[in-house]
Amino acid sequence: MKNNDNPIVSEADGFTFRRREFLGMLTGVAAVAAMAGPSALMAKVRDNGGILRVGAAANPSSMDPATGGSGSDHIFLFPVFATLVEWEYDTLEPRPGLAESWEFPNPQTLVLNLREGVTFHDGTPLDADAVKFNLDRNRSDPRSNIRSDLASVESVEVTGDYQVTVHLKSPDTSLPLVLSDRAGMMVSPTALEKLGEDHDRNPVGAGPMKFVEWNDGDRIILERNPEFWDQERPLVDGITFRIITDSATRLRSVRSGQNDLAYHLDGRQKAMIERGGGVEGTYGPTVYCYQIYLNHASGPLSNVKVRQALNHAINREALVRASMRGAGEPAYMNLPSSHWAYDAEVAELYPHDPEKARKLLAEAGYPDGIELDMRGYNDQGSVQRQEIIMGMLADAGIRGRFTTGTISDMSAAYFARGEGDFLVSAWTGRPDPSLTYALLYAGDSYFNAGKVEPPEGLMEAIRESRSTDDLEQRKQAFSTIQRIVMENALVVPLAFREDIMASAPKVQNLRTNLLGKPKFENVYLQG
Repeated sequence: MKNNDNPIVSEADGFTFRRREFLGMLTGVAAVAAMAGPSALMAKVRDNGGILRVGAAANPSSMDPATGGSGSDHIFLFPVFATLVEWEYDTLEPRPGLAESWEFPNPQTLVLNLREGVTFHDGTPLDADAVKFNLDRNRSDPRSNIRSDLASVESVEVTGDYQVTVHLKSPDTSLPLVLSDRAGMMVSPTALEKLGEDHDRNPVGAGPMKFVEWNDGDRIILERNPEFWDQERPLVDGITFRIITDSATRLRSVRSGQNDLAYHLDGRQKAMIERGGGVEGTYGPTVYCYQIYLNHASGPLSNVKVRQALNHAINREALVRASMRGAGEPAYMNLPSSHWAYDAEVAELYPHDPEKARKLLAEAGYPDGIELDMRGYNDQGSVQRQEIIMGMLADAGIRGRFTTGTISDMSAAYFARGEGDFLVSAWTGRPDPSLTYALLYAGDSYFNAGKVEPPEGLMEAIRESRSTDDLEQRKQAFSTIQRIVMENALVVPLAFREDIMASAPKVQNLRTNLLGKPKFENVYLQG
């Protein structure tokens, strides 16, 4: 078993050197390189190269960070698009990316100081003009699904060849972490002007990997970007993602040697990994939350008591045991119990109580129960989870049948076209929790399928959470946010998933992160 500490160089480079990992590797030239220092060792590892073969959980909705809508896209986006800000794996604290530094000279101004000499994969300079182009596009383009990420931005100004000043409508201390996600993934302006909407399938970024090919539903091929600004990354020659939606099949692909690793495995695969068979497990906690998205624009779900009934109908502890083999945590809001902003009082709002659910339905005018148009995904794990949920809801008088399909197809049908009353899916989390709540519940958000205006006080509380960097004040604001969301039952949280990955022994330096969205920037292949 592996944990999150399997790094390869010295503490001086931000990692912890582990001698044992290299005993089989440090021979001949490699041993000389190791004696010369960490950078020489990294160079030797990079020279070994190789293609990392990854079993991927889903086909992306788009390879453009602004136009996609699925949280599972990030695994493909992170290698291709460098971000203005990066984050620490274990804490999600911001750290320098394309922006070497940033500062708030006053509460409504953010100054970004950019790295010099960075280019996009097509040779276009990544300078202040390119960053302004991207930020303006992300917050105003009609096709952008991340406009709400930058809702606090009033204007973007070029104040130097490599300096951008962001003027804010109101204070927003979350913005650096916002810029570590889709909104901070920089796209080549030249490529966008040339390709238009075709950039969705032919992305040009400035990340450690260049895009090569996307065969829909089959594979995505990336190759090393030798000009990447951080010469310590990447450590492989390329990545080939094979789309395998069934988690059991993804695990088998590693056992058989078809792939080197597989991610987003389910709890039932964890026991199989731990039995051995030529694969190793890497595990870690996440903010990745299975949940029922509710379209409450019309019909029964427009009544808050019906939505509250759904929350009382779910036995979350039983769901974790039955569908995740215990490899998870029951979810009572959009943040797990280990998160600094978690509110234990809000977690008490919806104990499992089918009789209370039936009473609420009757009070809402449905004494004989309701029937809903349920939507979900067609992989084995999702189908099993949906069957368990359907049984729990039926005990409370909530009936219906599931229409299922692939993640990309069903997500587009529900979020973009508003089809169905609810969708059993997941929220993959964001580095700052204010972004999670804004994206899920703002009236114009992509993930608010019914485009229903949020309850009174919610957006104000979100703005309040961004107005200060004092953790205690932010925590108080998030208590208000979580209470408003859950008292109005805007969602049915189900469970937080443990990140489970399986890999061949030759895969080194594989780590989980708190978002549950693996990055492969420091992975290398041994031997």
